[in-house]
Amino acid sequence: GINAEYGGQKAQESSAEEEKRTADAILNSDSLRANLCIMERVVTRNIYQAKQALYRGMTILPDPDMPSEKPVNLQVSRMEEADLSVLGPNVERLWTYGGVLTKSHNISCMTWNKKNPDILAVGYGEYGFTNQKSGMACCWSIKNPEYPERVFKTTSGITALDFSRQNPNLLAVGMYNGTIAVYNVRSNCQIAILDSNETPSNHLGPVWEIKWIEREYHAGEERSENIITTSTDGKVTQWMIRKGFESVDLMKLKRIGKKARPEEQQPAEGAPPGAAPAEAQQKLRGEAFISRFAGGLGFDYYPSNNNIYLVATEEGFIHKCSCSYNEQYLQTYAGHTGPVYKVKWSPFVQDCFLTCGADWTIRLWHSDLTKPVLTFVSSTKSVNDICWSNVCATVFGAVSDNRIEIWDLRTTNLDPVIISSVSDPETRLSTFLFTDNSNTLLVGDSSGLVTVYQLRNILDPSHTHIQSLRDIVQPIPSGQSISLSSTSVVSSGPER
Repeated sequence: GINAEYGGQKAQESSAEEEKRTADAILNSDSLRANLCIMERVVTRNIYQAKQALYRGMTILPDPDMPSEKPVNLQVSRMEEADLSVLGPNVERLWTYGGVLTKSHNISCMTWNKKNPDILAVGYGEYGFTNQKSGMACCWSIKNPEYPERVFKTTSGITALDFSRQNPNLLAVGMYNGTIAVYNVRSNCQIAILDSNETPSNHLGPVWEIKWIEREYHAGEERSENIITTSTDGKVTQWMIRKGFESVDLMKLKRIGKKARPEEQQPAEGAPPGAAPAEAQQKLRGEAFISRFAGGLGFDYYPSNNNIYLVATEEGFIHKCSCSYNEQYLQTYAGHTGPVYKVKWSPFVQDCFLTCGADWTIRLWHSDLTKPVLTFVSSTKSVNDICWSNVCATVFGAVSDNRIEIWDLRTTNLDPVIISSVSDPETRLSTFLFTDNSNTLLVGDSSGLVTVYQLRNILDPSHTHIQSLRDIVQPIPSGQSISLSSTSVVSSGPER
């Protein structure tokens, strides 16, 4: 009897263990995860249906399961839309990407997937040296704004990222500690398929910009795609993917200093002919560079020639450079009085580009002029990011620490057509991005949220919008720039 009882107990234990193994296998199976993902998307789609219809530019359909007290009057709806148009250009908040996972993580960069415009990659990392902590890159989908599809955690904060065009599943990230890494977003694996940790030429400072660039090295050869980076260590570096990373410096950003003022141009009394000005000599003796190189904060390649690019520096200059010539700048553009955070070529008009920086200004340039064509000042905060519209040549957006600005040069050059301020004084806006497939924009902030806004009542692009921008940036014969500001104070803003 004892043996029978013991045998029955062992059978029960064995059966319980088998059930546990079966349950664990089901819970950890890929098929269950895929089905749960579909179910989560269906539930989320029901919640966000109206907002996502606006995002897509589609008609909002009434919920058949929701009891309605009165029938929908289409004429009244059209009148309400007409009333909204009277308000002028404005933005409407649709939803946010974020949650517990990203709370209190500063958003440092954002980029769209080149093949699937519904996939957004967001980098989380702090700007300040004393605030550094681990970072992460999240891939969000419009199908589920509640939780990211992919999460890649890193030991250092992420400061730049970009998707490959030839291989849209590859995401390149740059980090605060100077590391470059490439992740495969098709996989949930947390380990990068490539990184530069063991590379002798690894950056020595934060990587502020990273891009995949397609280039044809020899006539008739297939275009290859390489990674280009710029960093605070003063280097613009090209990374080739072979068996690992191989790198070559495209340019070392040598400091050029500040020119003496006109009143300092006179030689000292009694000095020999050709002698340097007295005050300039004294300044040169007293102002030795701590570093020979100026930190690179951003770059952008010429739209029709991937051999030419612009680099924005912490010194306040923008340099035009060539991949074929790394000894000297092709051109230097002066105008900013503080670090230049971003530089962006116009997607519509060649030779036209925008810059923004810590001196509270946005500047519009023509590549043939070394001074800005227009200077926009609308607040006393540093301008952290800018982006051209993908729809209209004369529209661009920007974010300062506490507000969003949308400019339309067809309407006015003096003030933004839309200003939207944040309600929380502790939240700092850091990144800005227009969507490629809808009339919306995205703004990232220091609290870890990416907010999606719909642009409303912005003039539709006419057939002359490209010509309008060409007329604005047409080189002025005298070479003088025009300053358009809505504030009377111009000074250097705080550090980034």
